[in-house]
Amino acid sequence: GGSITGDHGLLGGWAPYVGMDAVVGVSAGEWWRLVTGGFLHGGLLHLVFNMFLLWMLGQQLEQLHGPVRYVGLYLGSLAAGSLGVMLLAPMSLTVGASGAVFGLMAATVVHQMRRGVNPWHTGLGGLVVVNLVFTFGRPGISIGGHLGGLVGGALLAWLLDSSDRRRFRPVVGTSVLYGLLVAFLAAGVLTAGQWMDPLLG
Repeated sequence: GGSITGDHGLLGGWAPYVGMDAVVGVSAGEWWRLVTGGFLHGGLLHLVFNMFLLWMLGQQLEQLHGPVRYVGLYLGSLAAGSLGVMLLAPMSLTVGASGAVFGLMAATVVHQMRRGVNPWHTGLGGLVVVNLVFTFGRPGISIGGHLGGLVGGALLAWLLDSSDRRRFRPVVGTSVLYGLLVAFLAAGVLTAGQWMDPLLG
């Protein structure tokens, strides 16, 4: 995701850059911004790069998990990325699907490793490293969004895989997946409130 330091970002605040003089954002109760920001992009290259990785990784994960779980994995990674932004850079203006894409990369790594496949041999390990180098090496990139998505995607994939290995009914793993999605969103809202209290108080 792209990140620009500015007036309260996802948290809200005055937003003259969109022609509004009203308090907007997560801290004002607009929790959906934690998700909808992932469907906006800062430019054509940003969009194309994310959609290419989404297409490449998404095909495998959807075949593995089915569409319902895949959507949950994507949205859960996106929500975890937004939580990462709330924790590390809440005053930044952050858009893009990169948090979700990082989550899908991490999920694919987890699945490969738990099946005895070396991610370095498939090229995925190198892809993750290159993306992390860009994350920390270039300005204007959302470190919190990328790291949050990476950790969230790995956690969600591990829980899904563990549920399937223990032969629980599929609904159990799916319920846990969507439960964590809600938990990530709730944590993002609570974190936004914690940041805004001293600013407004």
